[in-house]
Amino acid sequence: MAIRVLIADDHELFRSGMKQLLVDVLHAEEVREAESMDRALEILTNEGAGDLVLVDWRMPGMSGAESLAALRDGFPEAKVAVISAWEERSDILAALGAGVHGYIPKSMSSTQIAAALQGILDGRIFVPPAIGKRESATNESGNAFKLDQDKLTLRQRDVLQELLKGQASKEIARSLDIAEGTVKIHLAAIYRALGVRTRAEAIAKMSRSG
Repeated sequence: MAIRVLIADDHELFRSGMKQLLVDVLHAEEVREAESMDRALEILTNEGAGDLVLVDWRMPGMSGAESLAALRDGFPEAKVAVISAWEERSDILAALGAGVHGYIPKSMSSTQIAAALQGILDGRIFVPPAIGKRESATNESGNAFKLDQDKLTLRQRDVLQELLKGQASKEIARSLDIAEGTVKIHLAAIYRALGVRTRAEAIAKMSRSG
């Protein structure tokens, strides 16, 4: 599949390295670059969103979750992910709460970043390892599910556990041995129960509850 990507980051050297990674490993057909959020929006508006939009958490014109929510609303056809040197839990949860498809720390290796991006393109939500470990620990004790637990059925809780791992609907269906359509029905019910609209928002809300 031909992949079109936009990288928005104010560091030219990082953009150059990411472009090489996207072309060499993910076989991206077109990689566009922007040094600010304003420039990124200009490119997206004039040329279309493409498949993947990568944005730095802190760069000129970027206002955190507000900018990310605007990107998601304005260009819903594209996967949007943050790739940043900032790894504060509050930043990660704010980005996920805005509906992005992943938050990738720049401290990860090029191999890990490539795998995270491929997962996002395949429909998964990428959650940084530190957040995932915290969720796994709370899942085992049951504490993470105290929020709105009474609103979910046992099967919906099973689906939610898989969702918190960043699994796509097909993978959840395979893990639980149920139809993908059934997974989507359960997800819709879960979103209603949690008062969210997207899987990323669900992950962010459940992470806060832990």
